[in-house]
Amino acid sequence: MHAWQVARPGPVGTGPLEYVSTDVPRPGPGELLVAVRACGVCRTDLHVTEGDLPVHRKRVTPGHEVVGEVVDVGTDAGGQFRVGDRVGIAWLRHTCGACTYCRRGDENLCPNSRYTGWDADGGYAEFTTVPAAYAHHLPDGYSDSELAPLLCAGIIGYRSLQRAALPPGGRLGLYGFGGSAHITAQVALAQGAEVHVMTRGVAAQQLALDLGAASAQEASDPPPVKLDAAILFAPVGDLVLPALEALDRGGTLAIAGIHLSDIPALNYQRHLFQERQIRSVTANTRADARAFLDFVAEHHVTVTTPEYSLSQADRALSDLSAGRISGAAVLLV
Repeated sequence: MHAWQVARPGPVGTGPLEYVSTDVPRPGPGELLVAVRACGVCRTDLHVTEGDLPVHRKRVTPGHEVVGEVVDVGTDAGGQFRVGDRVGIAWLRHTCGACTYCRRGDENLCPNSRYTGWDADGGYAEFTTVPAAYAHHLPDGYSDSELAPLLCAGIIGYRSLQRAALPPGGRLGLYGFGGSAHITAQVALAQGAEVHVMTRGVAAQQLALDLGAASAQEASDPPPVKLDAAILFAPVGDLVLPALEALDRGGTLAIAGIHLSDIPALNYQRHLFQERQIRSVTANTRADARAFLDFVAEHHVTVTTPEYSLSQADRALSDLSAGRISGAAVLLV
């Protein structure tokens, strides 16, 4: 089969990925073998490829927004999936199930967690495997291409919205408007929120307005109203300060990314006083994934998906790095 591997982590323009021919993997006990149909191109893939997130094993295949078809089932796989089923593979691949965090329902904080496309090969390939316990049934009414970004961009945005503690009918600010934010905006709007978007680029701003945002402006500009909550999607620590300043009293800023550049020094009075707060967001639980996928089954979201062939994965990551993608890019296999 064909697959991309991180050969030499570094800037995407230096050729860190290699397109190789390799053996089709075999499903182990409890695993499914999946023929990949589509894989989203996530900023986390860029961080792994460029070394911002050091690879957890050599020559790993990126990609953790995978839609495919089950083509083989390992022993002891539980019976939830059969050959021919459409299946989704997300970021979270394994947790221990025994630690304090797992037992209390916070498996995203498990210190023994493992991740698709970081600890194990992901979806930038023609075939991949997934533990059946971490695979997802997918809603009808969406194409493979539309579903792929929902499996990370959608799920992490959904968790970020919960972490932001937006009150019913509240005013939400979104900083950055790529794959995750443009899905999260629609979830928030469906829940009755007023959404304001701060992002670079005329195309992204127009997409925000087209999807129903009340306003769209440059990333560092203040929104026209004070915000009850905000989510930072752009991996830019400098934006933490204007986002905090935009919050109303008691507001919460959730930081959605797995990687963030350094945050400048905060001024307590300007940025945190009056019970403003910052919350990080770490991965997601399987319960988050189920809740989000149930939500989008009932509330259709429009997923903007520029498409690339599998052989163009390096180009897709270059376009993502340069800000040339509107929405969420997807590799078609």
